[in-house]
Amino acid sequence: MLLKNYTDSLLEAGTDEAGRGCLAGPVTAAAVILPTDFKDELLNDSKQLSELKRSFLKPIIENIATSFAVTHLEPLIIDEINILNASIKAMQESILKLTPNPEYVIVDGNRFKAIPNIPHSCIIKGDSKYMSIAAASILAKTYRDEYMNKIHEEFPMYNWKQNKGYPTLEHREAIRKYGTTKYHRMSFRLLPEQLKLNL
Repeated sequence: MLLKNYTDSLLEAGTDEAGRGCLAGPVTAAAVILPTDFKDELLNDSKQLSELKRSFLKPIIENIATSFAVTHLEPLIIDEINILNASIKAMQESILKLTPNPEYVIVDGNRFKAIPNIPHSCIIKGDSKYMSIAAASILAKTYRDEYMNKIHEEFPMYNWKQNKGYPTLEHREAIRKYGTTKYHRMSFRLLPEQLKLNL
């Protein structure tokens, strides 16, 4: 699928995040400004791409982008300000790292807090419609996966290399058996509530 730009005349940045629904690890956001003439048939929402294709596209995006930035926000911050605010903060921080400053921002999803002097639009499923958001989704996902692979070495019993911190049965069983780590989000329901009937 060939995606498009949102605006034709403004310096446009796309932003997206990865890891909102995870029990462990950071929420990671990326922001990307692509050249207006950039085209790539493979570029799509990171969730629609295999890990191999994301890894293939990552250096292409980084080399061709006018500017890109990635931000990890740790579980302590997520627990303090909640996951929605942390996701927005990570996207804002990524946008503010871009050089030159974008003239317009397109955000994947339906929630964002405006950055002064930079107009924005929220676009549901924007990562499957617009190139800069798709590029940001790929960078957010690949950088977060690399982070989870790294901390997997520290706590291999949770198998973050495989589940990336998502609430799989295996991950929850490991939490039940080994407890939590500094990378777990303590404000999340890490284990499902057990219902016991006394019959």
